[in-house]
Amino acid sequence: MSSPAKLVIWGAGGHARVVADLVRRQTKYALAGFIDDAQPGRKGETFCEAKILGGRDALAQLRKQGVRKLLVAIGDNPTRLKCAAAARELGFELATVISPAADVAAGTKIGAGTVICSVAVVTPGVCLGDNVILNTACSVDHDCQIADGAHICPGAHLAGNVSVGRAAWIGIGSAVIEGIKIGDGALI
Repeated sequence: MSSPAKLVIWGAGGHARVVADLVRRQTKYALAGFIDDAQPGRKGETFCEAKILGGRDALAQLRKQGVRKLLVAIGDNPTRLKCAAAARELGFELATVISPAADVAAGTKIGAGTVICSVAVVTPGVCLGDNVILNTACSVDHDCQIADGAHICPGAHLAGNVSVGRAAWIGIGSAVIEGIKIGDGALI
């Protein structure tokens, strides 16, 4: 049996705390530590039982050490997308993490770097882009298209055939009726 792949999480705030918990509930990855650009003084600090390894400057060294998997756990959509692009340029493969307590239909297309949190429900025919967040207890019904970097917040519900644009933010508790098209960068 092979050992789990080492994974570094880019971000060290609230969303990173949730992602670290999801990572630990699986055997697929071993948490190598966190990257924190926002607060450089936190280097060496323990966060979620792992070390903050520094800012983006630490990424090249991590690659040299054999760390190949990275997940951007930053809630801000444009920042998450920029960090993911930078990580890919450095040769990292974006990891996808799905809570064991999520209900995801077979055949769901899930992009790289996407996080599906606990009690999220995804029904058939859904397509999720890269770096999407499906947060706690949200639901995405049949045939929805969620573009790269979108965030479906806790308790938000999308009816069938909804299209969510790049980096759109569907706020906590939102309910979107069927067939609606939500544009890039929209805030609901």
